[in-house]
Amino acid sequence: MRTWFITGASRGFGLQIARQALADGDNVVAAARNPKAVTDALPGHPERLLAVPLDVNDPEQAEAAVAAALHRFDRIDVLVNNAGRGLVGAVEETSDAEARSVFDTNVFGLLTVTRAVLPVMRAGRSGTVLNISSVGGFVGWAGWGLYCATKFAVEGLTEAMALELAPLGIKVSAVEPGPLRTDFLDGSSLHRAADVIGDYTASSGASRTWADDTNHAQAGDPVKAARAVITAVRGPSLPIRLPLGAATVHDVEAKLAATGDVLAAWRDVALSIDEPSAA
Repeated sequence: MRTWFITGASRGFGLQIARQALADGDNVVAAARNPKAVTDALPGHPERLLAVPLDVNDPEQAEAAVAAALHRFDRIDVLVNNAGRGLVGAVEETSDAEARSVFDTNVFGLLTVTRAVLPVMRAGRSGTVLNISSVGGFVGWAGWGLYCATKFAVEGLTEAMALELAPLGIKVSAVEPGPLRTDFLDGSSLHRAADVIGDYTASSGASRTWADDTNHAQAGDPVKAARAVITAVRGPSLPIRLPLGAATVHDVEAKLAATGDVLAAWRDVALSIDEPSAA
């Protein structure tokens, strides 16, 4: 029996992971700004579900949530850094305040919770950290620059953490879902840059329209995505990146191919930089 600590667990992808972990007989510490929303969504598990209040930007709340988890279950085996928010708008359209807000939750909030949980895992020399990224952590799109920047940061952190924690028996992975049929595109999760510049109508403007038109009609099934996550955690090896969904597969393959073309075209120039200069 594992104990999962899941942030942003009151809805969406986090809720689905929590629901399936409970169904498998595991313990779940479900952290959310509104714990009652968790207990309302996940009835029937009084012994194995602990709903705790957590604003991921509040270090004291993070420490208190971890302490509550240890008091109840004595351990944390899997940390799922799922809490996040979206932002759509061209880079130029995005204000510093809007950019900082999405970085605060997606990057600094993730760091706050991770710092609170890792001492527990290090003490036991075991554990798994899942950082919920996105296909937007591997590929950037017009209109999603700041959101993608946060997820690119998450992927860089994940790669470094995997190297740092492997000698301590702790596994780390970045989960890269494509669009899932959750409420991520609702106004409660996805924010829109207030400034709108006409020159970007065909690029970031198209992304704003896509978000409105696609809300709750995304291709990805969050139930299947959650099952894939749990299967990966229970499996013999955990990939450093876990791609989920056809959109992710397509976009990652396209970027790898394009990157290979750039390397081939510029290989000689790139290698020449390390050669001694002519006298």
